[in-house]
Amino acid sequence: MAKLFIKQAKNYAEGRPSYPTKLFEYIASTTPAHDLVWDVGTGTGQAAQSLAAHYTTVIATDTSPKQLEFATKLPNVHYHHTPSTMSIEEVEKMVAPPGSVDLVTVAQALHWFNLPSFYQNVRWVLKKPHGVIAAWCYSLPEVNNGIDTVLRRIYKTDFGPYWEAPRRLVDEEYKTIEFPFEAVDGEEPITEFAAEKEMEFEEYLIYLRSWSSYQTAKDLGIELLSNEVVEELESAWNEDGVKGKKVAKFPIHLKIGRVGNNN
Repeated sequence: MAKLFIKQAKNYAEGRPSYPTKLFEYIASTTPAHDLVWDVGTGTGQAAQSLAAHYTTVIATDTSPKQLEFATKLPNVHYHHTPSTMSIEEVEKMVAPPGSVDLVTVAQALHWFNLPSFYQNVRWVLKKPHGVIAAWCYSLPEVNNGIDTVLRRIYKTDFGPYWEAPRRLVDEEYKTIEFPFEAVDGEEPITEFAAEKEMEFEEYLIYLRSWSSYQTAKDLGIELLSNEVVEELESAWNEDGVKGKKVAKFPIHLKIGRVGNNN
């Protein structure tokens, strides 16, 4: 998977939406302290940049050095290239000592992880009992009825065979993903968030080309965005009679919990 994201790093940086400010305000409100956060699978640093406004230091890690090349540099964000699975010793060396992290975040990446190994590292690095882990994914973009209908069809029929198995966890909105942590304050988290991105049609295509399934097919010599498909998408894009930029909304699905004392 890391190899795919290396190949499509530029498309990923240009095509992916920014997360809403309210999402980070809510997550930050769940941690008693705001000293240190570990953003895992940071990619091009989209979440890390927003976390930097709420926490003194952000350690942002990713398995793809190419993705990190496109990350925005900030004085309190420290980017590190890491292996896909880290030992406790590697976590201490590259991230932080045990029991020192206020928050661990994973944006649009948890479904790719070796969860037992990752959760062991999370339990080790978070402050007990109030350290928090927050992970989220987002659904397909919503623009207008026409293009949304076409996209959902080709997502299943054209792109579907080239998605790796973990992608189904995103399709299921993280409802079925393993998440062995305590509910924050014993309540259901706020989940009504959406990422937004203002796009021209060409930028919409860049987003589709950032999908791992697109790169997988391309490596096999298959162009999923053929001229015919692009023409159908463009016709649907303009169906509402509004030309130019449109706002694409990506519904966010959040999992959030405390490490507690028994994890």
